[in-house]
Amino acid sequence: MIPVPPHLKPFCVEQNYEKYTPIDHAVWRYVLRQNSAFLAEKGYGSYQDGMRVTGMSTESVPNIEEMNVQLSKMGWGAAAIDGFIPPVAFFDFQAHRLLPIAGDIRTLDHIAYTPAPDIIHESAGHAPMLHDPGYAEFLQFFGEIGAKALASKEDHDLYEAIRLLSIVKEDPRATAEQVQEAEDKLKQAEAAVTESSEAGDISKLYWWTVEYGLIGSVQDPKIYGAGLLSSMGESRALYRPHVQKVPFSLEVCSTKDYNITEPQPQLYVCENFEQLTEAVKAFAKTMAYQVGGTVSLQKALRSDNLATAVYSSGLQVSGTFTHLEYDGAGEAVYLKTTGPTMLSVENAMLAGHDLEYHGEGFGSPIGLLQGFETPLEDFTVAQLEEAGVKVGANAELLFASGVQVAGEVKYVQREKGKIVLIGFDNCTVTYGDTVLFQAEWGTFDMAVGAVITSVYAGAADRAAWASSTFSKSTLNTKRHDVTAEEQKLYDLYQSIRDLRESNAGDKEVQDVTASVASDLEAYPNDWLLRVEILELLAPKALAPELQEKIEAHLNELAATGEDLQELIENGVQLAR
Repeated sequence: MIPVPPHLKPFCVEQNYEKYTPIDHAVWRYVLRQNSAFLAEKGYGSYQDGMRVTGMSTESVPNIEEMNVQLSKMGWGAAAIDGFIPPVAFFDFQAHRLLPIAGDIRTLDHIAYTPAPDIIHESAGHAPMLHDPGYAEFLQFFGEIGAKALASKEDHDLYEAIRLLSIVKEDPRATAEQVQEAEDKLKQAEAAVTESSEAGDISKLYWWTVEYGLIGSVQDPKIYGAGLLSSMGESRALYRPHVQKVPFSLEVCSTKDYNITEPQPQLYVCENFEQLTEAVKAFAKTMAYQVGGTVSLQKALRSDNLATAVYSSGLQVSGTFTHLEYDGAGEAVYLKTTGPTMLSVENAMLAGHDLEYHGEGFGSPIGLLQGFETPLEDFTVAQLEEAGVKVGANAELLFASGVQVAGEVKYVQREKGKIVLIGFDNCTVTYGDTVLFQAEWGTFDMAVGAVITSVYAGAADRAAWASSTFSKSTLNTKRHDVTAEEQKLYDLYQSIRDLRESNAGDKEVQDVTASVASDLEAYPNDWLLRVEILELLAPKALAPELQEKIEAHLNELAATGEDLQELIENGVQLAR
């Protein structure tokens, strides 16, 4: 089985399977029964086969550990998480072939659609598709580039606002004022995002493909997006005229905004997963991790978060980038981080260059030495001596940019055949009139590299950085104690569940359902348990008078709203 990397463990939680109530299992059962029937025709591939091979049943909420065992047979795994996590962390799970699954389940009030990630969306939406090799490859590759996408500070604030709204909207005790306040905060956060970022663009692309994608032809599209596979309301609505079906376009899908709290007005249809994989590869070519250079360093500055810059020597500098010095052409010639920083090569931390040693930050020049065409990282011993670099001797290095480093050479460190660091004692670093490093600050560990070849989110050695790789939200999903009234309703649901699973005789079925239906009169707005009672009675034409009474009550409830009418009618249809 695939282990959860150390840097992702802070996002993992215990599923606590016993916390699921009988209503939770009933909600799962209703959605999965409806979806299985509908997706047999409209889903891509065999949805039922996908459910089976991932260890899920329509009858009860899945156990994530059991799913993990089943997914391991396909080279994947599953991990329980708490609701929305930072998009970069979410992608990183998938890059490691781990499916992050929110353990909470939507309430009955949001049974058709929920703005929050829940176990129906994550497991019944994403997992069944993994048995398709093309989809699995696409999802992993998407995770790999998504985990490197640089976000802006505004993106981080937007994530927190979305997480807050999703928590509040799924909180049955939240007031209208609290919901409105959360919605206002989301609007403010959205308005603050005035410039696109890699993370923002790739999140849009993910939304319109992995979450809400269609495959095949515009005339006869099939569902593969997890948001649609797990949403009864939207999966059915997408075939109505008001939802536009548009051919997939990388340019459109990576720039088109979306509203996570509302059904989508248009959806995009790809030809096949190969088309999507090629599109993601094309998108990756525009990202800082492949582009490098000044423009990519500037993206790291705007992120105001942990990122890694890679020198052409192979040295990886991981930290929060806070300052760049520029030459007359606007090219970065010196970079600086603030706070804990780590140096690595090939994603492995260099001994002695950990977060404690570079606890205050790190700075270093970028570029060629003046008068030399050969990059410093490729210097031979003779070339080092020609440049005046000899351990134990004083040296003055003047870069073509004008950055000057003067001090006593303490060490020259080579890794993989390249010079990656040169250490100086009693060192001063200047750029014109600006002092970048002073002798009293200690050893100046100078990064070596003619150019920055790559910049990406997170640390190079994520295991060594561990829990600080991605920032975890301080907002936690709310849990509430069960009231006495709620417990009575739970007990009624459990009675019907026990009856269905016991293979009881006709008389016992009629006696128990009559008793539960009588007690259910104290809960006039509950429609789902009434539908479950019909499921037990209708197939054998038992208790016709009780059936008639229940259906009359359901018709009254259905008349109160179009959405509820559709839920009830679909339930009654399956019950028969």
